Amino acid sequence: MSVKLSLPLEYQQDLFSELRAEDELVVLARGLGLLRLVTNLLHSYDAAGNNLIVLVGADERENGWIGEALAEHAAISKTPVARGMTQVNTDLSNVGAREKMYTKGGIFSITSRILVVDLLAKLLDPETVTGLVVLHADKIIATSIEAFIIRIYRQANKNGFLKAFADSPEPFTSGFAPLTASMRNLFLRKPSLWPRFHVTVAKSLEGRKKAEVIEFDVPMTESMRDIQNAILECVEVSIGELRKSGTGLELDDWTLDSALHKNFDVIIRRQLDPVWHRVSYRTRQIVHDLTVLRGILHALLTYDAVSFNKYLDTILAAHQPPPGSTRQNQSPWLFLDAANTIFETAKRRVYITKAGGAGPDGATAGIPESLHPVLEEQPKWSLLAETLEEIEKDIYFNPTTRDDSNGTILVMCTDQNTCRQLREYLSTMHVRKETRTVLNMNGSEEDANDGKPLADFMMRKKLRQYLEWKKKFARVSASLFSENQKVLESYGDQRGNANYRGKAPPNKRRRTRGGSAAAAGGGRSVTNSSEDKDSQVAGLMAEIQGDSNDALLNEEALLDSLDNMEDYFELYEMDELVVIHPYDGDMDEQLLEEVRPRYVIMYEPDAAFIRRVEVYRSSHTDRNVRVYFMYYGGSVEEQRYLSAVRKEKDSFTKLIKERGSMALTLNNDAAAIDPQEQFLRTVNTRIAGGGRLAATASPPVVVVDVREFRSSLPSLLHGRSMMVVPCQLTVADYVLSPTICIERKSISDLISSFKSGRLYNQAETMLQHYKYPMLLIEFDQNKSFTLDTFADHSTAAPNAANPSDLQSKIVLLTIAFPRLKVIWSSSPYQTAEIFEELKKTQDEPDPIKAVQIGLQAGEEPGEQTFNQTPHDMLRTVPGITAKNMSRITLEVENVQAVSNLTEQELNGYVGREAGRQIYRFFNHSVFDDDLAVFS
Repeated sequence: MSVKLSLPLEYQQDLFSELRAEDELVVLARGLGLLRLVTNLLHSYDAAGNNLIVLVGADERENGWIGEALAEHAAISKTPVARGMTQVNTDLSNVGAREKMYTKGGIFSITSRILVVDLLAKLLDPETVTGLVVLHADKIIATSIEAFIIRIYRQANKNGFLKAFADSPEPFTSGFAPLTASMRNLFLRKPSLWPRFHVTVAKSLEGRKKAEVIEFDVPMTESMRDIQNAILECVEVSIGELRKSGTGLELDDWTLDSALHKNFDVIIRRQLDPVWHRVSYRTRQIVHDLTVLRGILHALLTYDAVSFNKYLDTILAAHQPPPGSTRQNQSPWLFLDAANTIFETAKRRVYITKAGGAGPDGATAGIPESLHPVLEEQPKWSLLAETLEEIEKDIYFNPTTRDDSNGTILVMCTDQNTCRQLREYLSTMHVRKETRTVLNMNGSEEDANDGKPLADFMMRKKLRQYLEWKKKFARVSASLFSENQKVLESYGDQRGNANYRGKAPPNKRRRTRGGSAAAAGGGRSVTNSSEDKDSQVAGLMAEIQGDSNDALLNEEALLDSLDNMEDYFELYEMDELVVIHPYDGDMDEQLLEEVRPRYVIMYEPDAAFIRRVEVYRSSHTDRNVRVYFMYYGGSVEEQRYLSAVRKEKDSFTKLIKERGSMALTLNNDAAAIDPQEQFLRTVNTRIAGGGRLAATASPPVVVVDVREFRSSLPSLLHGRSMMVVPCQLTVADYVLSPTICIERKSISDLISSFKSGRLYNQAETMLQHYKYPMLLIEFDQNKSFTLDTFADHSTAAPNAANPSDLQSKIVLLTIAFPRLKVIWSSSPYQTAEIFEELKKTQDEPDPIKAVQIGLQAGEEPGEQTFNQTPHDMLRTVPGITAKNMSRITLEVENVQAVSNLTEQELNGYVGREAGRQIYRFFNHSVFDDDLAVFS
């Protein structure tokens, strides 16, 4: 049977042959087509039709890519037995359906938590699995759930194949013998390294016809350079303050060069985590400031001048206490002269104060000084417009012979915000006012109507929005400051991102796609060192008022009645299309294949995308590609790009050296141990203190709730030769014996359980059904073993009467439940040792009885498979108890349906008093000042 593959390059073919021949860890440089390789490998097994392949570690987008690619390969190869890939996730969690699918075979992409439970429960027998394909192997550590899956698979199946893939070499170079440790976690012996400078890779990408590359070193404006230098000075001072803080940590990597990397602040935070409770407030603030300064540095090169000034206003308001406040904890960098340079120069890029002037129509008559717009443009904007014009001329005057490429222009940016910004600029760059003069940074007038592409229309619109926003901002500046203090005092990192949908492109000859015209940003702040007078702002507002062009271009923002929709929908001609798209990892390879651009403009540098273009061009000799590569010369953008390339090269060099001297990992085969020796290892000779001599050939058993497989503890218990039995438990998280049950809480979970009252109910049910109920409080192994980190410093000193103090709540819990034992563990490793000690001299638990405990009479365990999040939410509603919870859950569809029930309907489910409390809770107005107290 012939199988057609889509691996045209030599290094791809060599790597595929290696993978088919033996098990190995493949570390491929970014942008060299890792997913394409994985897809072809999976197709080669899928074409046989009698294999059961499990894909581990793929995210949602990768699953979509691989599924589509396998379907295409099956159609091209005409293999009737190929079945493609099936996703198994929380949406398809029926046990019976999964068992039937596993029996039929095929390729399955299974979420890690479902897969580990199915392997332990023998729903998926590891011996029937043909092979395991692991993605993102660089993220797998000893305690990860993926390492647990690989261990279960390899212990039960010695013959199945195991292939692991990674496209990030940096994680394999930190620590002592990191590559050896990773190979041990993956149960592999051979690493295969493929950097860009590999002989075969270089020959494949450079031996054929190369893509034409035109490089633009774009000079920054003088004001941008001043701001950048001032930011770097603030970063350097902040790092110097951290060095003086006396944390006792390794400080060699805390340099200005390393501060340019996007994860620098994360690395510092990780190093400080074990001593975070001893770190001063000033040090914590500086760590937070480094994140802020890096954000400003990024915004300088990507935001327009108005949005950047707005962003700085937000930063300033978030770091200054509100008027009248006595708290004096501004960030140290704000007191530097460099900080003043940042804010003042940023404002001068937007507008300047001109002495003795007056606004148009006498709007500011009588005022000695007036404000005039400057509206400095980003240097790359005009270059982008010139490049597009050059491409248009090239197409017209030099029509090339027809090839397989489209005439599409692909513009690649870092994020969606930049895409929207460029889309708006390209849509409005030829819009003019009838007569228009603007001021430059020196205060002299310039003619804005010289026919060149300008961002004047877009910038005036943004400035009007900014001035309107600034009037309203005083109302929220105080809340911004309080939110900033919460971030500084909190322990966990907070991240956020937003997804945006683009608008339809304007009706122009060359169309633009990829982002809406709405400006990035929202909810910003204010309070510059010198406030502008209201009359001056009014004069500036009058000067930048819109004209008829504004009204014309804003018509598309009006409500569309959706009449005659067929008149506005059409298939775009690819030769007339400008596609603006953010960098999107491996998905960019699919973008290139679908769009087939003849021109690619890299608005911002990205090493991985450059390689994807190289692979694309070398793979298609019949497609011509011209690449325009833009970067700000002498900027942190250029430095960050060069540093990332150098760091990847150094990482591969270290891996190659370690591979040359790497110790061979020999896996101890448990099946080869003599049966008599295996029996003697289980003999417990500890008979002191009332113990008894016990000997059993079976390993100790621990019953674990299926929701606990999010943590690393089940993996560590399994690694200590315990039999882990996953079950849907109603009471407790772990059952060690018929008399011992344990509820495990991480610190964050403990805090939320106290707030919701869930822990009280859990302790009550454990006391009802077990002789020795225990509460395990488990800390992170990489963080400090203390509660000081989580203390609420905004309240008074800790005492039993202070309900907001965590220690006080634990004391109150032990007073309420004297029989409840509290176990403190510094890490999951210590927890595994504690469990091993607790199980000695104890009988083994019965999984069936453990599942039945806590169920109502006649209730089946399968009926308890509720969605945990709404289940926990419902527990917090006044009137909901452990007794009426089951009926509500079984008879009402969801939480929304519960909230819509009438009081009479609720009475029928839970009784009159509980029904009244539930009804009042859901129907109480949130705008009332006095909230009702539900008893």
